[in-house]
Amino acid sequence: MRFLGTLEELHALYGVPGAASTRKEAPRVTPEYRRIIEAAPFLALATSGPEGLDCSPRGDAPGQLVRILDETTLALPDRRGNDRIDSLRHIIRDPRVALMFLIPGSGNALRINGTARVTADEALCESFVMEGKRPRSVAVISIETIYFQCARALIRARLWEPHAKPDLPTPGQILAAMTAGEVGGATYDAEWPERAAKSMW
Repeated sequence: MRFLGTLEELHALYGVPGAASTRKEAPRVTPEYRRIIEAAPFLALATSGPEGLDCSPRGDAPGQLVRILDETTLALPDRRGNDRIDSLRHIIRDPRVALMFLIPGSGNALRINGTARVTADEALCESFVMEGKRPRSVAVISIETIYFQCARALIRARLWEPHAKPDLPTPGQILAAMTAGEVGGATYDAEWPERAAKSMW
C-alpha cells in the first residue's frame, strides 16, 4: 500500500474546491450562522494537548449550549460530566479548539475553529445556572473561522432516521470487563439513570 506523502499529490488527487466550498467561510458569526448556533442542542469539542487529542460531546437545551457574547466570541459552560476534564486541561496548555454543532433533523453541521480560554468568573458562571446549579467553569472561545458542512455525511449515515435500538455493550458491562468486575456491572447500569438525573447540571 502506498500513501500520499506531499500536498502536491493530495491536491492533484482532489483538485480545487468550488466557490460553494470556500465562500461559505466567515471570520465571525453572521446572522444566518447565529440562528444555527442558537438552535443547536449538541456539539463536539475537539482539543489538543501534550497527551494527544480529545473530542468531547457537549449537550444542552437550544440557546443554553453556548452563548454568543459578540460576533467573534462564544461562551461554552462546562456542565457536569465524568470529571476527567481532558478538554479543559488541553485548553490551558494549547488554546486551539474546533467545534462541530449538530441539530436533530438538519442535514448540515456547523463548524467553528478558534482558540479558547477557561474562566471561573463568578458572574459568568452564575449566568449559566440550570436547576440551581452553575458550571464550575466556562470556556470563552474566540472564533477564527466559521462555516457549514454539507449534508452528505449525515445523509450517508441516515443519522436522523428512526433506528432500532442497537444491541451494544452497556457502560456497566464495559467497566466490568475492563476491571475484572471491580467496577461496573448490572448494578452500575441500573443505578445510572437516577444518578444522572441528580447530576445533570
